[in-house]
Amino acid sequence: MTTVATSHRARPQPRSGGQGFGNAARMEWIKLRSLRSTWVTLALTLLAAVGIGVAVGFNTRSGNEDLTSNALSGVSVGLLLIGVLGVMIATSEYTSGMIKTTLAAVPNRPLLLTAKAAVFGAVALVLGEVASFVSFFAGGLSLRHGIAAPTLAQPGVLRAVMLTGASYCLIGLIGLGLGAIIRHTAVAVAVLVGGVYVAAQFIASIAHTLYAYIPVSIVANSLGTTRPVGAGVYMLSPWAGAGLLCLYALALVGAGGVLLSRRDA
Repeated sequence: MTTVATSHRARPQPRSGGQGFGNAARMEWIKLRSLRSTWVTLALTLLAAVGIGVAVGFNTRSGNEDLTSNALSGVSVGLLLIGVLGVMIATSEYTSGMIKTTLAAVPNRPLLLTAKAAVFGAVALVLGEVASFVSFFAGGLSLRHGIAAPTLAQPGVLRAVMLTGASYCLIGLIGLGLGAIIRHTAVAVAVLVGGVYVAAQFIASIAHTLYAYIPVSIVANSLGTTRPVGAGVYMLSPWAGAGLLCLYALALVGAGGVLLSRRDA
């Protein structure tokens, strides 16, 4: 009688479940929520946005101003904080040396960065919408001198509040992309602050047209307003500004993904 031997090596081996997007995203969520700096930064972002909106509302003297924009004025500080957090999410593993362990668990590097961007982007979006709506209502409640608070039913108000909230996600992803490209926290934060904020003031003084395309200017003067900035001042429309911010975020995260695939850990 002939015995047929079955080769163990010929059997198909199960694929590792750790390489799929779902598993990569769960891993990134665990890392994100376990960092103390994440919750501290998110709390400071919310407090800064709401606190500044209340302070501006309290000091508003005329109902003829763009009251929605005033209530959302804390977005400038909030965006800086969420952008820095995005940088830290991308660079912290290089600083700690954990990047090699992460890449061993998820060898598909573009998939890894996509999962990181999706998880952080979702958290930043939720935070941004909460900060934006709370700032809007708190700023309205702080108005004095008989000034009526704006309502979401007024033209352009709901759009301004929602797009301002979405800007937290987009600026956060810009920070994440810069972190993935530069891989050094301090340098990436310097580029973020210098390129997004300091450069905006410099460009505004020498090239007014270009100022309309700076991220922080897009948020303040296109997304978060309900009326034109002023006669003779060129700014993008709200949806054009939102689209350009999406392109900025996509380009930087995409560039980070390409470099992550080509460089050593």
